[in-house]
Amino acid sequence: MRLRLLPRKAWIVTVAALFMAVLTFALGQWQLSRAAQKIALHGAMIQRESLPALDGRKLDQPLNMAELVHRRIMLSGQWDAAHTVYLDNRPMEGRPGFWVMTPLRIDGSARSVLVQRGWIPRNFQDRTELAPVDTPAGSVQVVGRIAPAPGKLYEFQGATVGLIRQNLDIAAFAAETGLPLHPLLVVQTSPASEGLRRDWAPVEAGVEKHYGYAFQWFSLCALIVGLYAWFQWIAPRRRASHTQPNNPADKP
Repeated sequence: MRLRLLPRKAWIVTVAALFMAVLTFALGQWQLSRAAQKIALHGAMIQRESLPALDGRKLDQPLNMAELVHRRIMLSGQWDAAHTVYLDNRPMEGRPGFWVMTPLRIDGSARSVLVQRGWIPRNFQDRTELAPVDTPAGSVQVVGRIAPAPGKLYEFQGATVGLIRQNLDIAAFAAETGLPLHPLLVVQTSPASEGLRRDWAPVEAGVEKHYGYAFQWFSLCALIVGLYAWFQWIAPRRRASHTQPNNPADKP
């Protein structure tokens, strides 16, 4: 029995459909793997949060900064109010406002750490008019968690300097101010005080978008396979069965 060779056009369609099906399926699998990585990372974060709070002076010891993120920390020191800056376009519960960022000189250490102290609302009439914030003098106690550097937003030229800024790079800020800053951020988590709110959004795994993308890729893969099967196999056979001549033996 001779094998029936497919026409060239059918081979091209078959190869293209196979390639796109494999590609979309692989992309769906990749999105699932990204979700699994984020779930594992979130689990590690939750585990770190349950550990005893670090003493701020331990930051001077050789430590793996990547393993410190989301650890609770207790700091004693003095605010460096002269170097307070306000990060713009940082909403809280849907309201536009600023994050208040102040360096803290750590007691018993020659270094300082940048603290995200809290949030204040924006003045809609005058963006440069800032709500009053009380910065206590003398030694203070700060309870918080270690966090990555603030996320970067789109910024216009000149928005990286001055009292009100769009973004804040810790290394660049240290060079600008001459402060010996640790390469990390502390988010203060104590109750609202000093004119500041601290209703920070909980840190989540953020896997929903990866599941959504995976569903889209798998759906596209299924659509490609379904269309190929319909146009290359099912529809031609249905047309062939409808065009076949009737058997004379079936006539009355």
